[in-house]
Amino acid sequence: MAGWPDADLPPVVSRLVAAVQDLSRARSAEEVRDIVRHAARALTGADGATFVLRDRDQCHYVEEDAIAPLWKGQRFPMTACISGWSMLHGEPVAIEDVFADPRIPHEAYRRTFVQSLVMVPIRSDSPVGAIGTYWSVKRKASSGEVAILQALANTTAVALENVRVYAELETRVRQRTRQLEQANEELEAFAASVSHDLRAPLAVISGSAELLDMRLGANLPPTERKLLTAVPVQVKRMSQLIEDLLRLARLRQTELRLAPVDLGVVAAEIGAELAAANPQCAVAFTVEAGPAVPGDAALLRIALENLLSNAWKYTRKAAEPRVAFGRREEVTGPVFFVRDNGVGFPAEEVGKLFRPFQRLHSSADFPGTGVGLSIVSTIIERHGGRVWGEAAPGTGATFCFTLGRGSNPPF
Repeated sequence: MAGWPDADLPPVVSRLVAAVQDLSRARSAEEVRDIVRHAARALTGADGATFVLRDRDQCHYVEEDAIAPLWKGQRFPMTACISGWSMLHGEPVAIEDVFADPRIPHEAYRRTFVQSLVMVPIRSDSPVGAIGTYWSVKRKASSGEVAILQALANTTAVALENVRVYAELETRVRQRTRQLEQANEELEAFAASVSHDLRAPLAVISGSAELLDMRLGANLPPTERKLLTAVPVQVKRMSQLIEDLLRLARLRQTELRLAPVDLGVVAAEIGAELAAANPQCAVAFTVEAGPAVPGDAALLRIALENLLSNAWKYTRKAAEPRVAFGRREEVTGPVFFVRDNGVGFPAEEVGKLFRPFQRLHSSADFPGTGVGLSIVSTIIERHGGRVWGEAAPGTGATFCFTLGRGSNPPF
C-alpha cells in the first residue's frame, strides 16, 4: 500500500506520530500521563479524555483533560466502571449512549457532560490501565477513531514499561554509585590508617638500625653487617610502598581539573629530570610533539612519570638504551605511547600489569613496589580512556593510552 509523503500525512496521523515520539522520550509516569491525556482528546476531537491506572481491584482516574470536571483523583471498583470492564476484558469499547448501556454506572455520569464514550485498555494482555475519551453529544465513534486510540494506548504501554525500566536502572546506578563511594571512602580511610600505623614503627626500626650501625657496625662479622645494612633499604622500600598506597587511594577521589595539556612538553621535562637523576644510564630519548589535549595536567604528569621511569628502569641493561614518547592518529582520536628497547615481558602476562603489587620481574633486578602501573591505569580511566601494554621478552615494551574526553578540541 502506497504511503503518504511526510508533508501530506493526514492531521490525525501526524498527531499520533508526534504523540508516539513524545512518549518515546518520556522518563516519568507523570510525563506519560500528561502526553496521553492531551493526545487522546486531540486525536479523536473529544470533549474530554481520562487516563486510568489499575490499582489492584480498583480503577484510579489519575489524569484528565476535559471541558468540565470528570473523576480525576477518584477510585472505583473494577466491576463498577467502564474502564474496569475494558481492562478486565482486555478490549476496547465504544458506547453511543452512556445512559442506555447497562455497563455504565449512570449516577456517576449524571453529574458530568458525558453522553458517549470510547474506552481502550492499555495493553490487551493483563492491562495496566485504560484511556477514555468522552463527548457531550450522542455520537457513534468510528472504527478508525477506536483504532487510533488503541494505537495510542499500545504505545503508552511501551512508554510505561520504559519508565519502569529507566527507574530501576537509575535506582541501581544510584545504589552502585553509593557502594563505590563507600568502598572508596573505606579504602581512603584504610590507607590513611595504614600510613599512620606503619610509619611510626618504621621510624623506630630505621632509627634502631642506624643506632646499631653506629655502635656495633664496625665490629660485626660480614654476614651480620650485611643484614644490618639491609634494614634501611627495606624500610625505605616499605615507606615508598605506603606512599604509593596513599597516592592510589587519593587518585580515586581527586576531582579532575581539565585544561589544555601538551603531553609532548610534559614528557620532555620528565625525560630531562630522569636523565639528570640517572647520569650513568645514557638513554637516547625522543619526543614527538602534538596538539594539546584536554586533561588534568597534574594527574597526567604522574602517569607519564610512572611510564617513563619504568622505561628508564627496564632499559638500563640494554647496550644502547632507547626510549620514545609519541602519538599516532586513529579514527577514534590520538593514541599516545611510551616505547623502550628494554627487557620486555611475556605477552600472556599483560593482564597482570595494571593490578596493584603484580610484578613480572624480580625486585632484586628491577626495584619497585608494583603499584606504578595501577596508578597509571587509574589516572587514564579517570580521563575516560584506556591503557594497555605490548611487548615480548628481550624486545622492549610499548605502553599505549587514550584520553576519552575529546581528541583535539579547539581550545
